[in-house]
Amino acid sequence: MSQVSRRDFHQQTLGSLLTWSLLETLFTRDAFSKELKPLTAMWLADLNAWSLDLKGKKLEALQWQEKVEELYATVDLQDLLKFIDFEKLSKNIKPVQRGEVSLRPTLPKVAGLPTELVFGHQVFALKQGRSVVPHGHDNMATAFLILKGEFHGRHYDRLEDKADYMIITPTIDCDFGPGGCSTVTDIKDNVHWFKAKTDEAFIFNIHVMSVNPGRTGRIYIDPDGEKLAGGKIKARKIDHIEANKLYG
Repeated sequence: MSQVSRRDFHQQTLGSLLTWSLLETLFTRDAFSKELKPLTAMWLADLNAWSLDLKGKKLEALQWQEKVEELYATVDLQDLLKFIDFEKLSKNIKPVQRGEVSLRPTLPKVAGLPTELVFGHQVFALKQGRSVVPHGHDNMATAFLILKGEFHGRHYDRLEDKADYMIITPTIDCDFGPGGCSTVTDIKDNVHWFKAKTDEAFIFNIHVMSVNPGRTGRIYIDPDGEKLAGGKIKARKIDHIEANKLYG
């Protein structure tokens, strides 16, 4: 597919397809990548449209997960890295002892674009042995796409909630390389945990908050809990500090 100029891209695509939140993904701190491919723009536009449909009850949660995973499988990873100016974004990362560094592109204001965010996004940067710690989600839909490096990823279905624990069962336990992806909703694979296996590892994350009216957010757990019948686990609910001490 031929490349287009910034002006052509703006005229043909931005006005009708992309919201402010999508443009946040396209910018890295202060500028667009010099050349953008329409295919990547359309990929992001589809992701935005389905997220709007999820919030608007035009898509069920499982449909959203299926569509997003199919879409992620079509991504030209090198184009996406250029599209978000990954090289610039990932320079001069401040190291942390545990857990991940969240990279958040800065978006300059662009006249004529809406300001309502459809989904949030970030790039997680991790060193070998560090983790996006085990956690579930309340009233959210999220998707991970591995940009660089190798991870061991685990997912669990969230079967039952009590005040201080939840009952979970393993659903995914495998390695993820560049281009690998997974999704989360309240219905399926709600708890996840990704541990970096290589010295530098990066994940592109999007999150749709408040899929339904009400509270939304993360619930941290300790999946190394009491083993129950049928492969189930009684996982203690913990705070972010303890989760990082145990698994970060």
